[in-house]
Amino acid sequence: MDLPAGTRNYSYAEDTTIFRTRTQKFLLVAFIILLLMSPLWLSKSWLGVVNLIGITLIAVTGLNILTGYCGQLSIGHAGFVAVGAYTSAILTGPASGNPGGLGLPFIVGLLGSGLTAGLIGMLFGIPSLRVKGFYLAISTIAAQFIIIWVITHWDNVTGGFMGISAPYASIAGITFKSEASQFFLIMGVVALCIYFARNLARTRVGRAFVAIRDNDLAAEVMGINLFRYKLMAFFIGCFMAGIAGSLFAHWSGSISHEAFSLKDSILYIGMIIIGGLGTTLGPILGVIFIRLLDQVLTHGLVPFLEGTKILPGGFASGISPMIFGLTIILFLILEPRGLAHRWQLFKAAYRLWPFSY
Repeated sequence: MDLPAGTRNYSYAEDTTIFRTRTQKFLLVAFIILLLMSPLWLSKSWLGVVNLIGITLIAVTGLNILTGYCGQLSIGHAGFVAVGAYTSAILTGPASGNPGGLGLPFIVGLLGSGLTAGLIGMLFGIPSLRVKGFYLAISTIAAQFIIIWVITHWDNVTGGFMGISAPYASIAGITFKSEASQFFLIMGVVALCIYFARNLARTRVGRAFVAIRDNDLAAEVMGINLFRYKLMAFFIGCFMAGIAGSLFAHWSGSISHEAFSLKDSILYIGMIIIGGLGTTLGPILGVIFIRLLDQVLTHGLVPFLEGTKILPGGFASGISPMIFGLTIILFLILEPRGLAHRWQLFKAAYRLWPFSY
């Protein structure tokens, strides 16, 4: 990690510290305080947006571990989020209200969702030993369609096309009903996931993931078990997707297959591309950028264009996917390493200013 002038590492423990200087620690504490106080001044609608950003961030962080660190392209990630959502709704839903509801505690549903999605992800990750790149992407798209097909046709368990309801999350007698209370639950899980992802990247497992991403043949020659680590990457990435799905189910209250479309899977890929592949900061910046852009388009630009009658009828509603696609293309051309790389350049320039060298 680049350090400010005058800061030196005198031990391995200092070298691996994430927040090293007093300024970094102060900014971290200030950010945490500001984040915890945000429910006091954010409206209910914006709290809902922040909660959705947190849930999406968990799923995209898992995809970043799978694709950004290990290099296993997955275009069916929304399907694994759906597995987590339905698993949690079934495990925690009352037997009288949901088809197949078991009425178990929320923590059981949360962990069960992650484990179920992780195991199913490992099942669809088995082809990664033989195929990679575009061919692996096709197999993960198949996972998306297979999972959604099972959900819509397993009526007596998932509710089929009608969907299923999920109760409010409850821990130790505390029920998270309002957007503000759910905010603290979601952000707590987000903090744990980001902390885990940040430290995983610096472990032996994380270094093995990066070696497989850069050159799997060279990694195998060095003694890395490709099949083991690829399956591990699929499990971790899909485990986080299941956790995100569980939180989404209890946040929204009811779910259906329409909330986990192929469009969402592609959008997740776009988020890590815009944010920066293979970085901890990348998913954070990418998710915030895309979700805020969606709010601007949905509640700002599209209603404005429809009101002014500048465009033909029905054309304004299709402007959002066009802008999303154009945004991803521009990032691939102009900033292929994402916003995280731009942030690194800004920090380097700030630390060197006013000396250009």
